Amino acid sequence: MSTETRRSRTGKSPKPPAEAIRPSPLPPPVLPASIAPHEPVSTTDALDRSLHAAEARFTAGLAPAGIALAWRDWAAHLANQPTRRMDLARRAMEDWAAVWRVAFGLEEAVTPPCDNDHRFDHPRWQDMPYRLYKEYFLRVERWWHDAATGIAGVDAAHERIVDFMIRQALDAMAPANLPMLNPEVEHAARESHGESIRAGLRNLLKDTEIALNHENRLPLAPGRDVAVTPGKVVYRNRLIELIQYSPTTGEVRPEPVLIVPAWIMKYYILDLSPENSLVRYLVGQGYTVFMMSWHNPDKGDRDLTLDDYRADGVMAALDAVSAITGARKIHATGYCLGGTLLSIAAAAMARDHDSRLASVTLFAAQTDFTEAGELQLFITEAQLAFLEDLMWQQGYLDTKQMAGAFQMLRSNDLIWSRMIRRYFIGEQEHTNDLMSWNMDATRMPYRMHAEYLRHLFLHNDLAEGRLSAGGRPVAIGDIDVPFFVVGTERDHIAPWHSVYKLHLLNRGPITFVLTSGGHNAGIVSEPGHPHRHYVLLQRLPGEPYLAPEAWQDEAPQHDGSWWPEWVAFLGVHSGAPAAPPPLGREEAGYPVLGAAPGHYIHER
Repeated sequence: MSTETRRSRTGKSPKPPAEAIRPSPLPPPVLPASIAPHEPVSTTDALDRSLHAAEARFTAGLAPAGIALAWRDWAAHLANQPTRRMDLARRAMEDWAAVWRVAFGLEEAVTPPCDNDHRFDHPRWQDMPYRLYKEYFLRVERWWHDAATGIAGVDAAHERIVDFMIRQALDAMAPANLPMLNPEVEHAARESHGESIRAGLRNLLKDTEIALNHENRLPLAPGRDVAVTPGKVVYRNRLIELIQYSPTTGEVRPEPVLIVPAWIMKYYILDLSPENSLVRYLVGQGYTVFMMSWHNPDKGDRDLTLDDYRADGVMAALDAVSAITGARKIHATGYCLGGTLLSIAAAAMARDHDSRLASVTLFAAQTDFTEAGELQLFITEAQLAFLEDLMWQQGYLDTKQMAGAFQMLRSNDLIWSRMIRRYFIGEQEHTNDLMSWNMDATRMPYRMHAEYLRHLFLHNDLAEGRLSAGGRPVAIGDIDVPFFVVGTERDHIAPWHSVYKLHLLNRGPITFVLTSGGHNAGIVSEPGHPHRHYVLLQRLPGEPYLAPEAWQDEAPQHDGSWWPEWVAFLGVHSGAPAAPPPLGREEAGYPVLGAAPGHYIHER
């Protein structure tokens, strides 16, 4: 794999900080009034916001007004399309007749579930009467999806909401989620002589006790079971701890790697168990690796801005890495939200002639949000105003509120199927490192999260050149270093078609990888992991744009992990190995503050 490095514009790197803890010197961006810094509000406004916050706790954060508007939009347009209603009625009669033919053995069940629907995988679903239950439900589900979508004139956001609400109601009534209609429940009870039901009751009592006691125990502890790659905390401020990992090779590349993780979860998704730790793998390949560990914000952090996260996060970490290693160039890597933030920082650096970046790597990170996946369901003006009132009262978005939103998006797998298997089949959950990490969520400060949702998801300001960093606008097209970009096939948070849109925003060299798996499992794809594959293709400067489907057809497929491809990419843009730098550099203001994984990782 060969690439050409396009040199960044020259310029002097800023001096490293003189103190270990330093507030951001940059002014906050101009914001809408709804997300202005915390200040006294009128009694009327405060009462309205408090009402909305109370409502949000009963509606899982969904705005009643937004839902009502969506239903009215859908119903009004459907009511004005009599031909469409007649077609839906005809199809309902055809489905009803087909179900009766299945019931009397005149026809085999023919309606397949969706590709990612595994509720009916058990072979007993092919037996009567379960086959009839399944056929009836799948036809009803398909009919309602057709009724909710494709209605001419309905706003796209309203269509998503109506389809989502209908899907939630149908999921709750699916035969797979009703114990008396689920053959797996009946089979497990008969084979175990009722022990599965008793085990399920014990699971229910255990989970109820944990919920009542507000326990949040992690099955695998950071620093003991996961996040155990040796290293030192070499910098700390109000937002981040910076971890420098100990070298394991006699020589290292002169260009260190700085990783910017998402702040919605803890960083150790990239440093799980030793056998699947991307950090450990990268250190073993002869790179000096730095990892940012985000502070878990509380009510006192309500007015932190998105630009604070850039300045006191990415830029403070880059300053530290430069001062500790003395490196002229740094490989910067961002994951999910961290990748979006890194893109903003890299664009601001290019604008300001800061040429410290050797390359930019993005893992499942979006820079254009026009096709931002299922999370777009919650991104409307009505929904954001409602959510902002909830965050205004609390000062942050709570971890349970975020988890609830993600669970609703995948209620089949994360709510109903789990309940059936745990409480009626009596299965025990064997938690692995990825599942334990998934339980270790963080909060989102009020102002930053409101800015992020409005400026990026709602208005797409980054892609369209309206987003400011340090008080001036930035553009992704200004970034003049090679990109290595990873998308995953089954990503519902950052769909790979959305990640791929970087090709439209930057004309430089982009090595794009599409790997098997989802948003997390596709990234944690270590060498030796079974059933993994990826496709890779590089676009050089001046080459024409390929649509995602055309790119996928042209890119060759490979079995195994994409991690070695990334290391090869970094190697092309790195110098000859040399002696490793020290861990921290006290004389430059970066003393060793303690052992990895540090303090912020333990904040709950």
